[in-house]
Amino acid sequence: MARIVARTGENVEAIGNWGWLATAADAVAAPAELPHDSAWLEAAVPGTVAGTLRALGRLADDTAEAIGRQDHWYRTRLDRALSGVLRFEGLASWTEIWIDGTLAAESRSMFQPLALAVNLPAGAEIALCFRALAPRLASAPRRSRWRPAMIQPNGLRWFRTTALGSMPGWCPPGLPTGPFRPVQRVEIGNAVPVIAGIDLRTRYDGEAGTVALTVSLSDDTRGISPRALMRCAGREAALDIAAPGTLSGTLSLPGVAPWFPHTHGTPALHGLTLLISGETIDLGRIGFRSLAVDRGADGEGFGIVVNDVPIFCRGACWSSADLATLACGRAAYEPWLRLARDAGMNMIRVPGVTTYEDEAFFELCDELGIMVWQEMMLANFDYPQGDAAFCAAIQAEAETLLDRTQGSPSLVVLCGGSEVFQQAAMLGAPPAAWSGPVFDRILPEVVSRLRPNIAYVPNSPSGGPLPFVADKGVAHYYGVGAYQRGLDDARRATVRFAAESLAFANVPEEISLASGHPPALTHHPDWKRGVPRDLGASWDFEDVRDHYLGLLYGLDPARLRREDPQHYLALSRATSAEVMEETFAEWRRPGSPTCGALVWLLQDLVPGAGWGVIASDGEPKAAWHGLARAFRPVQVMMTDEGVNGLMIHLINERPVPLTAHLELTCWRDGAVAVANASRTIALEAYGSTSFSAFDLLGRFFDISYAYRFGPPGHDATSVVLRAAQAGPVLADAFHFPLGRGHARHDVGLHAKLERDGDGWALDLSCRRLAQSVHIISEGWRPAHNWFHLAPGNTRRIPLRPRADSLAAPLGEIRAVNAVDRVLYAPADVGA
Repeated sequence: MARIVARTGENVEAIGNWGWLATAADAVAAPAELPHDSAWLEAAVPGTVAGTLRALGRLADDTAEAIGRQDHWYRTRLDRALSGVLRFEGLASWTEIWIDGTLAAESRSMFQPLALAVNLPAGAEIALCFRALAPRLASAPRRSRWRPAMIQPNGLRWFRTTALGSMPGWCPPGLPTGPFRPVQRVEIGNAVPVIAGIDLRTRYDGEAGTVALTVSLSDDTRGISPRALMRCAGREAALDIAAPGTLSGTLSLPGVAPWFPHTHGTPALHGLTLLISGETIDLGRIGFRSLAVDRGADGEGFGIVVNDVPIFCRGACWSSADLATLACGRAAYEPWLRLARDAGMNMIRVPGVTTYEDEAFFELCDELGIMVWQEMMLANFDYPQGDAAFCAAIQAEAETLLDRTQGSPSLVVLCGGSEVFQQAAMLGAPPAAWSGPVFDRILPEVVSRLRPNIAYVPNSPSGGPLPFVADKGVAHYYGVGAYQRGLDDARRATVRFAAESLAFANVPEEISLASGHPPALTHHPDWKRGVPRDLGASWDFEDVRDHYLGLLYGLDPARLRREDPQHYLALSRATSAEVMEETFAEWRRPGSPTCGALVWLLQDLVPGAGWGVIASDGEPKAAWHGLARAFRPVQVMMTDEGVNGLMIHLINERPVPLTAHLELTCWRDGAVAVANASRTIALEAYGSTSFSAFDLLGRFFDISYAYRFGPPGHDATSVVLRAAQAGPVLADAFHFPLGRGHARHDVGLHAKLERDGDGWALDLSCRRLAQSVHIISEGWRPAHNWFHLAPGNTRRIPLRPRADSLAAPLGEIRAVNAVDRVLYAPADVGA
């Protein structure tokens, strides 16, 4: 039976007015020994010690590192009497709960809520002591079969706390400490019956949705026989007495609109209410969907099928809405998740190195049509799976998570954790040591019992003769990326599903670097602090990006960085976007074995060139814009097939047929059309097709410059998919048979600023193909950026205000192959 979802007559309020005090580890045994009031500082709850230090302007590496070596006390007094429950939604992490000087409870897990029944007068003191974790980590049992380098120290494997703050090389220091989730007073009114628990199950068979609802009543109301109904999508069904104190019923909804990820349909949600003893209880919005796992013809793959529709899963891995505070709630999550949806992402992975997010996270993903790959907070370590208390803690975490998300259609995968199997295998442990009872027995049993409509994955990565091979099961793919292999490795690796991939040190936009923190000087130590690296490696992820900059543009990155740092940063931004777009074109083409891939990471934890495709200030980077093009539900792509020319790939992931117009043009010197062709294309709903550019042209033209019978006849090819001939552009793609090159020209950029409804838009055109066109503006964010623009086309780019900007747009337009720049302002300015 699920946790308490709703109670008749329940009144829940956050407890405020908290003070905070740091003391030496174990120096204060009880609240009576604490110093006078003047030593205490005001603290936000929910929040953390790091969040309080940041608010005070005192958060730095040394103060963050000191957090784990100190005890931290929080205390408050009740402003009025409480007869009910004290509820602690999350305490990080080794916590004592004192009430009026008496130790009332202890919490050893930051992932498990705790509730205390109380009867307290007004003025009662609540004190929380978060005991120093660092000395406990140091004294934890040290013996293990392997020790990961990424997470330190090894003793962390014994404690149920996040790895955030313990991953040098990419995550700032500081053990998360404090009441990071709400502390609440819960009062129960006189209304009866009192609901003790809700169990909610949904199903969808392609024609009808079904809600199965079981309500358990508290012990003091089991003698009552209430009348109860549930209502959803305009229908209702009665709940009958199934056992003493238990009501149960099933509601069938023929023809109900199903829930789809937003790329493939409408994420339809339906309100569910419970009517019991004259009261109406809102049980939230639920969705109906079926889910299956496609293992492929060989049984070795992994793909998600929703409502009988195969879904190419694409998106990114979550880090944190706010690392300092571990903020939760709709306001914290919504900006990040909306940007994910706007980029065409249909899946977010919450990896095992982070923390569980609250119900608002899943509610937003339900609304936005974003699937969630949720991992248990287990990563890299040789966990003590022979310890009964440890196994019980993991089971309780999984039960709590699935109870709280039981009606959420967005949750599609529960995964046992991150890189436990991989770490064991890479450090030489035999296959028998990779897994264990937590992954093999405990977690699959919880999924089967509580959420049989989601998929279970033992670990990420897993499958195949080694957990990390890409052509079996779930991979972490870095052939293109950290291993610096050619772009063709994305095909050669036969990736089936990449739960993480394509990590680069993605350079933020100029607006993000304008503060000077970090300085836009890539040799500066403060810049390098924001560049992620694997601990102990002789390279960092800026070196990885530089490798592909040289590959794509034929330049020496070190020399370019020294001689033209602004152009180096521009090409660095373009490189991330170009590599991601080209790699996903390979993975999404019809005939590819890849069923999904997620980029590492969605958002940066600190300012700088981090893994995030969104900067820590919330500004999308060039990589985000590249992914937004790569992830379009209606898509055109090209792949270079050598002597077979170019293959053109078309995808329609929408639930309705598509008739569109395709145009192909080959450009000499980026300005003269030397070959062109067009065709009307018809695609079925959820349909795709591939065909040769030779077929479209109807004659021989060395379009991939593979035959080389003479000098190249062109240096670029563009394809444009339009809604109709001369209609709006649905998608476009470009191919550079000679490479992107580094020569710069006068490309004849022209911009016209126009009113666009209540906002503004830029109409852009050029005389010569412009590569990686980017718009720079302080107050306005372009809806699309870092795109290629062919001659003869005018592209309209909506501008959206940042924050509450009221000033008219003013800025500059550049291209990485252009010497000319265009200023734009309310009065038209052209090249």
